[in-house]
Amino acid sequence: MKSSRLIGVTPVGRRGVKSGELRVPTAIAVTSADMALPVQDERTVPAVVLRDLDRRPLDQTLAEFTALLEQHGHVIVVCSAAVPDAVTRRLHTLRGLLESDRIALFRPDLPPLGIAVLARQLRQLASCDLSPGVIASAGRLLTHYIHSGAVLGSVAKLDRVPVTLKAHAKSWMPGTQFAVVAHPVPQLVRVGPDTTLTGPEFSTWMLVARGQLQSEWIGDLAKSWGSYGLRETPLPAESSLWWGTGRMIEFTSYLADLSVLYQLVTSVRQTSCHWCGIDVIGDRCVFCSATPPDYDPPAHRALEQRTTPA
Repeated sequence: MKSSRLIGVTPVGRRGVKSGELRVPTAIAVTSADMALPVQDERTVPAVVLRDLDRRPLDQTLAEFTALLEQHGHVIVVCSAAVPDAVTRRLHTLRGLLESDRIALFRPDLPPLGIAVLARQLRQLASCDLSPGVIASAGRLLTHYIHSGAVLGSVAKLDRVPVTLKAHAKSWMPGTQFAVVAHPVPQLVRVGPDTTLTGPEFSTWMLVARGQLQSEWIGDLAKSWGSYGLRETPLPAESSLWWGTGRMIEFTSYLADLSVLYQLVTSVRQTSCHWCGIDVIGDRCVFCSATPPDYDPPAHRALEQRTTPA
């Protein structure tokens, strides 16, 4: 886990590409500039920022997507559940107008900072010799290795994790802070000297985005989770809506080493989507949303054979 060497990571343009031809990396797109985290190494590809999708004319955004497909071949849009409904509708409209299975719309169940981290991990993988379908499928796999939460000054409007009536009542007490994990397993505790949260069982980096709240406890959490260290970034604009308050500090623990990400993804068996034919990992194609055919179970087929007239 702690290795920083790019073990087994194949550079772009080596396999499956004609001699002398350089493959253009799959485009990883986000819906606002604050979701495009800075690169961690020289390999990480830049994020494509789809600004103001719900405010610009349809023909303008359609031309932008057409150009992206022509340049990159495939586009993976990673966005959170906190984006405005108008943005989501525009994305589906564009995909429908282009009649393209080369646009993947991926909305994992993560808070905004976790979404930004996942998008950067996909940008790291896009620098390797992985097919678009595998990169898109990797998003679902890597989500399991992301631990996202926040320190909140109030849980009165929090609806992303279960909140007890007692916690709601304590939200009105001045100075009360709550530690919340939204993913992978919901947790909510009141912050105190001995407060702990169940964290990852592997070493990670922790990314912190500070809102309108001051707390030194986040450093204690990083130590208890065995983090390599803390990195800071501005709070995404969507975070206040997602968590129900601006009095917060959002945090996400994640795997930062490209060699580890690559080995996780390539260790999973690849198959071809039975509908669009693209290579995928897992049981669902992120591009066309097809799942494996639902074949009849053996017991059901045997029953049909016994009841079918000769």
